[in-house]
Amino acid sequence: MKVFEKQNNVFKILSEAVSEGIVVVNKDQIIVATNGSANQIFGYDQEELIGKPLNTLIPQNYHHNHGDHFKSFVEHSEKRNMGRGRDIFGVRKDGTEFPLEAGLNPFTIYDNQYIMALVIDITERKAREKEIKELNTQLELKVEERTEALHHTIEELKEEVKLRMEAEAKAKESLKKEQDLNELKTKFLSLVSHEFKTPLGGILTSATLIEKYTKEEEQNKRDKHINTIKNKVKYLDNILTDFLSIERLETGKVNYKFSKFPLSKVINEVVYNANMLLKDGQKINYPDNDISDYSIEFDEKILELILSNLIHNAVKYSGEHTVIDLQIMFEEDMLTFKIIDQGIGIPEKEQQFIFKRYFRAENALLDQGTGIGLNIVKSHLENLGGSITFTSKEGQGSTFIVKIPITTNHSKA
Repeated sequence: MKVFEKQNNVFKILSEAVSEGIVVVNKDQIIVATNGSANQIFGYDQEELIGKPLNTLIPQNYHHNHGDHFKSFVEHSEKRNMGRGRDIFGVRKDGTEFPLEAGLNPFTIYDNQYIMALVIDITERKAREKEIKELNTQLELKVEERTEALHHTIEELKEEVKLRMEAEAKAKESLKKEQDLNELKTKFLSLVSHEFKTPLGGILTSATLIEKYTKEEEQNKRDKHINTIKNKVKYLDNILTDFLSIERLETGKVNYKFSKFPLSKVINEVVYNANMLLKDGQKINYPDNDISDYSIEFDEKILELILSNLIHNAVKYSGEHTVIDLQIMFEEDMLTFKIIDQGIGIPEKEQQFIFKRYFRAENALLDQGTGIGLNIVKSHLENLGGSITFTSKEGQGSTFIVKIPITTNHSKA
C-alpha cells in the first residue's frame, strides 16, 4: 500500500486534478487510495476511507452479489463500466444512498493487482432524467388526451357532416317532390282545361244545333247530336272517375269487392261499349276460345276498368280499317288477357315512362287523353297481385298483357 502513500508517489498530485472521484482497491477489496472528489462524493474526510473494505461504499442490499462480481472482474481484468444496463448506487457516510456511474480500470504495480474506479455522482442527472421522464409521460398523456379529443371532435364532425348531408338530401328530396308536385299541378291544370274544354264545347255546339231542328223529319239530326252529347258526357264522366281512382289509390281508400261472376259478362260489356267508339272499318276480334262456361272470383268493376282502358286505348290509337284482338288464356291459377292492336305504337325511348302518371308519348299528343289510365291500371293490378307488361314498335302497334290471379270454375254460370 506504500506505493500510494503521499510522500512516495505522485498519485495524490495527479488524482486531485481529476474532477471524478477515484477509489483504488486491492485484490482483497480493501480501499488503498482515494482522491478529494471521491471523499467529497461519499462524505468522508481525507484518508478516512483508507484501509476500509469496499463494501463501506456499497449499500447493504447489494453486498451479497458484489463479491462474486468483483472476483469475476479481477479474473478477466478488463476495462468496463460498472452496472452494464442496470442502475448502481453508492452509500455515503451518513447512510444516504445515491445513484452513481463508475468505470473500472484494472492495473498492476510491483506484481500487485489493483482496481481503480472512476466514480461520478449522477444524482442530478437522474433527477433530470426522472423529470424528463415525468414530463414525457405527462406529454404522452396530453397527446393521448388531445388525440382522443381530436378523434372525438373528428367523429362529431363526421356525424355533423352526415347529419348535414342527410338534411341536405332531405331538402333536395323535398324540393324535388315540390317541383314534381308543381309540375303535376301544371300538367293537371293544362289537362283539365284541355280535356274538359273540348267535350264541353262539343256538348254546347250539339245542344245549340238541336234547338234548330224543330221539324219532325229532322229527328235523325237531333238523335245524332243527342248521341254526341251522351258520348261527351260519358267521356267527362270517365275522366272524373279516373281522377277519383287516383285519389282513392293514393289515400289507400280503395275497397276491393271480390265476387264470383261469369267472365263473359265483363267481356261482353267491355266490347259492347268499345264498339260504339270504333272508327270506320275498325273491328274488335272476340276471344277465339269459348268463355261462356267460365266464372271467376275477382273484383268485377276493377276488371272491367282494366280491360276498358286497354281496349279503348287500342281503338283510339289505331287507324281506320284496323283490327284489335282480344285474347284470353287460362294458366292454372292465373288468367291472362292480351290486347293486340295495329296502331301507332310507342316510341322505344319513351316506353320506360308509359306507366308514369300524366305521361303521354310524343306521337299521341294530338289525341284526346289524360295520361293517367295506364297508371291506374298498373296500381290496381299491383294491389291485387296481378301484373301488366307490353311490347310495342312505333308505327306497327302494341300488345298489352295482363295477368290476374283467380279461381276459375268451368261450369255453367
